[in-house]
Amino acid sequence: MSSQPSTGGAAAEPVCPRHPDRVSYVRCQRCERPVCPECQRAAAVGVQCVDCVREQNKGVRTARTPFGAAVTQGGRPVVTLTIIGLCAVAWLLQQVNSQVTVDFSFYPPYALSEPWRLLTAAFLHSQSSPLHILFNMYALWVTGPYLEQLFGRVRFVALYLISALGGSIGYLVLASADLENGSGWLTPTVGASGAVFGLFGAFFVVQRRLNRDATQVLVLIAINFAFGFVVPNIAWQAHLGGLVTGVVAAAALAYAPRANRTAVQAVGLAGLVLVLAAAYAVKISTVPEGLLVPLGG
Repeated sequence: MSSQPSTGGAAAEPVCPRHPDRVSYVRCQRCERPVCPECQRAAAVGVQCVDCVREQNKGVRTARTPFGAAVTQGGRPVVTLTIIGLCAVAWLLQQVNSQVTVDFSFYPPYALSEPWRLLTAAFLHSQSSPLHILFNMYALWVTGPYLEQLFGRVRFVALYLISALGGSIGYLVLASADLENGSGWLTPTVGASGAVFGLFGAFFVVQRRLNRDATQVLVLIAINFAFGFVVPNIAWQAHLGGLVTGVVAAAALAYAPRANRTAVQAVGLAGLVLVLAAAYAVKISTVPEGLLVPLGG
């Protein structure tokens, strides 16, 4: 009569399911599987494995601001810092080579043949006055992080660029093309002022939407706008264009209904861009012959 051989010996040591080569006597409080130090995540009591934590997070809704941006605690204002960095680099390039200013400033006669100047001019500043870039970057730093946190990075980028575009088109539309009686048409413009005024306008809209006091913002807008009429060589037309554009863009973002919010915001901003494009086209069509450099010219 034969008998089954004995399988004596110590029981197999517990190993981490994700790392079978690692022995672990610590178990996940949820699934009770062994979990190695790399896969452990602190829980209210004990630890959980990364798989259980991931599964729990699937059912957790991301907290969002009233305007649709994901809530971040202490997140860096990446977009604001990037814009400031780009403007600083552009200004240094202007100091090294003045042709940068000539090639990328907004010059109304080139509005048809080189339309990208409508945006590139917003990243340039006066070569001779450091105060120009310092003031604009300070204003951007004061308003940018707050708006970027509320709107989110993508919406904030759209707000800034559309406001910059509105500033240039405001100058294009409002600057006189009457060369006999004085004109700003032949004066190149640079500066982030149009975009910054757009942020001022957006700041006001946000404060009103959140039922917060907006008096200080109104005073700030009034003081800075008045500079355009008191201080020489300031394009108040760009300030006005950026301000109005920023107000409308922020309204599209801040007052979009919660249902289909992102789609409504996108449509609102796209509609605003179309309105700016229409203003651009109408102005171009009414410019006296010979003032515009033709395409390919």
